Amino acid sequence: MIAVEHLRKEFSYYKKATGIKGSLQNVFHRETLTKEAVRDISFSVEKGEMIGFLGPNGAGKTTTLKMLSGILYPTGGKVEIDGFIPWERKNEFKRRISIVMGQKNQLWWDLPASDSFYLNKCIFGVDDGTYRDVVTELAELLDVRELLNVQVRRLSLGERMKMELLAALIHQPDILFLDEPTIGLDILSQKKIREFLRIYNQQRKTTVIITSHYMADIEALCRRAVIINQGQLVYDGQLGDINRVLGERKLLSVKTSGEVNEKQWENFGRVREISAAGAVLEVPQEKVKAVLGAILSGLPVEDFTVTEIPIEESIARFYQKEVATI
Repeated sequence: MIAVEHLRKEFSYYKKATGIKGSLQNVFHRETLTKEAVRDISFSVEKGEMIGFLGPNGAGKTTTLKMLSGILYPTGGKVEIDGFIPWERKNEFKRRISIVMGQKNQLWWDLPASDSFYLNKCIFGVDDGTYRDVVTELAELLDVRELLNVQVRRLSLGERMKMELLAALIHQPDILFLDEPTIGLDILSQKKIREFLRIYNQQRKTTVIITSHYMADIEALCRRAVIINQGQLVYDGQLGDINRVLGERKLLSVKTSGEVNEKQWENFGRVREISAAGAVLEVPQEKVKAVLGAILSGLPVEDFTVTEIPIEESIARFYQKEVATI
């Protein structure tokens, strides 16, 4: 459905000194600088797949989505989406996609959301029967049926985000780009939107690329993650394989009946937390049994648990470039 090959995007901008003198100098001589927002990215997405597109702030996520949706023209590389070149902006292509940006509004602020929906219906040429069915179904799924005729400015942030999603899906796109769709939302609103996206993807087989800094979004919706940092691809694979790529490690939480010296804990692994009641150690997976046996035989252990390292910690290591680019 989506094929991206060696995609690049550069932005040119000018350096300016401060003050009036700097402004005058800028009139006659401007130093041009170049920012490489996206550097040689390649990946593909199958029909109906939902992937998480991750990276720290400024990594190039939004820029990439804008190129995939045809908003920006790339500096180099190739993108093909279901046979279309996005930046050619053909009407047939625009009918196949939709993009929702958590920090941008497409709804008319002073009008009810239903008016914006009807405008989208007319723009995309959706027939009356289909339009009514889609709005009724999605409003029910998003639990906003009673809010369709309320001014957008009167809605809460979570309610507006649900309306933005509904507006983006009026023409039933095959491909949906979501850029931070749950940004700033409370836990319940995030959960509702995640549930909606999961159900919608299952029912419609819509291809979805989602960016989010909330790992709960990605873990709940995506089996695969594409991670970029400083415009470069650093990981493309299953979410569950990230810890393996970094070197499988486990968290060993041990509760003791008495205080244990920190030096003793250091003999068993990397100490992550320590208190009078015990410690949390980071241990290579292959050494867990041996370390646990040594702790049980040498320390006053009351209880212990072995857990995975949280996925957000592993992804943060990619952000910090602790591992080689793959």
